[in-house]
Amino acid sequence: MKSLKIASVLALSLIMVFSANAQKDKSKRKSPPAQVSQEIDGTKITIDYSKPSKKGRDIFGGLEAYGKVWRTGANESTWIELSSDVEVEGKKLAAGKYGLFTIPGEDEWTIIFNKKWDGWGAYEYKEADDVLRVKVKPSSTDGVVEVFSIDIEKSGDVIIAWDQTKVEFSIR
Repeated sequence: MKSLKIASVLALSLIMVFSANAQKDKSKRKSPPAQVSQEIDGTKITIDYSKPSKKGRDIFGGLEAYGKVWRTGANESTWIELSSDVEVEGKKLAAGKYGLFTIPGEDEWTIIFNKKWDGWGAYEYKEADDVLRVKVKPSSTDGVVEVFSIDIEKSGDVIIAWDQTKVEFSIR
């Protein structure tokens, strides 16, 4: 009887260890991590985010409500790091690491650079911590983008795309 209890405890311990290790491997998440980087005129721009999938859902105006702050991806907050001072849509932004949040809208999106970059989702987001906000116009994609993506072009344009919506903002 005692050996059965010991074996049960050992088996339960092994299950917990394997489960904890699986959770640490972010690549196995339903919304896996991604990172994009580009150097523009000597400035390195890096964006770290997670890639949710559409899975037949209505995304903007549905899963992601219009007019509400969004983490701009899934899981942990999306962050952007700039190695030197830049201009975003013509507005100055100091070098540093920022939470990259957005407020989707049918006709206009707000791109937000926030002091808090290391949270889960937008749960800890505070408007008082915003460093910069810029407004941009969304456009339609050529087709359905199943997996959320962020890309940085060599020009410095950042492109956010998911479902049938695309948003671009410039970093110079």
